[in-house]
Amino acid sequence: MDAPHFELPFFTNLLILLVTARFFGEIFERFKQPAMIGEILAGIIVGPSLFNLIHRTEEIKVISELGIFLLVIIAGLEINIDDILKSLKGRNIIISIMAFFIPIISGFTVGYIFGLDVMTTVFIGLCVAITALPVSIRILMDLGKINTEVGQKIISIAIFDDVLALTILGVLLNIQDTDKSVSAIVQVGLMSLLKLAVFIILLTMVYFMIRKITRKGNYIEISLNNLLDILKGKEPLFALFFAFVLLFSTFTESLGLHFIVGAFFASLLISDSLIGKDNLKTIEKTTSNIAMGFLAPIFFAGIGLEFNISSISNLPLLLAVVLVSYFSKILGGWLGGRLAGLNSRVSLTLGIGLNARGIMELVIANIAYKAGLINTEIFSILVLMGILTTLTTPLMLKGAFKRLKTG
Repeated sequence: MDAPHFELPFFTNLLILLVTARFFGEIFERFKQPAMIGEILAGIIVGPSLFNLIHRTEEIKVISELGIFLLVIIAGLEINIDDILKSLKGRNIIISIMAFFIPIISGFTVGYIFGLDVMTTVFIGLCVAITALPVSIRILMDLGKINTEVGQKIISIAIFDDVLALTILGVLLNIQDTDKSVSAIVQVGLMSLLKLAVFIILLTMVYFMIRKITRKGNYIEISLNNLLDILKGKEPLFALFFAFVLLFSTFTESLGLHFIVGAFFASLLISDSLIGKDNLKTIEKTTSNIAMGFLAPIFFAGIGLEFNISSISNLPLLLAVVLVSYFSKILGGWLGGRLAGLNSRVSLTLGIGLNARGIMELVIANIAYKAGLINTEIFSILVLMGILTTLTTPLMLKGAFKRLKTG
């Protein structure tokens, strides 16, 4: 029988988790690696896997949910809808499709070969297919390649992958309460797609309405600034922005889709042409301060608390998921680039640049785990895959850009 575990007070747990996460995050930042890897490591160290000081309590789960919410909003604010449309134009759509569907089919194949259930198989495919846009942006910035043609292609394809993955996630979460039979999945899937179509139609209408207004001048920005002058409360801009995001999140939840789908698409609509550069910078800064300073470290450390290396008994499955995640993503980018008429070295650079999973993959894995759609072993395997691809991509991409110069 397990010995009873003495649970520390909540704020003591929070203090230990935050300080440890920020400490290890800082170490990884100094080695030009994403802080989130250090933060996950912090959770592993203080959690059940090592020192067993802290467990993932309900309170920590709530803070993690807020962390997911803000991380998705930050990702949305970094994306311009016009960039999504750009990724769908001409031959770019070929690269985007190949870089998503080759990995997702490869992930499905791994699940099928190992005899996993349908939902686990689908989530493995989804986590293999996604590219972490925030991580890709950070890597390209560190390499000084974000404004190059290849860098911009990597970002536009990553945007397409993230949007498609979050859309599929919204549909999948509707299927979890069915009896998992083919007919039930088809029925619920079709209903989810119908709901999604309603949401996309609404989103499109709002987008074109915003475009029509902004073309006539900065009417919305002026009206917003006048409203902010009238309001006397603290941080009214931040409150208005989050009311707008929560409105979309509430709408998607009422449709039966996950709240992060609404949060993501709502933040996509906010741009400097809509509310002005100063207002957008204020929103980005405030959101980033709260997320990166407090909520995100707790979220990633919380993943470390849930991570359990001893739960991974199927080493061939672990090896298969990691190898397929590397091979299929790089192959998808390379093949898509070649079909789009790019040379072999540029296509390979695209594939490597899309390989980092990082934030978005961990968000999706975490949502699936909490919904009971994947078990601890699969969750731990997906966390490991996300960490490995994120750690190795900067070095691989640096080498790929060097080969482009010599080519």
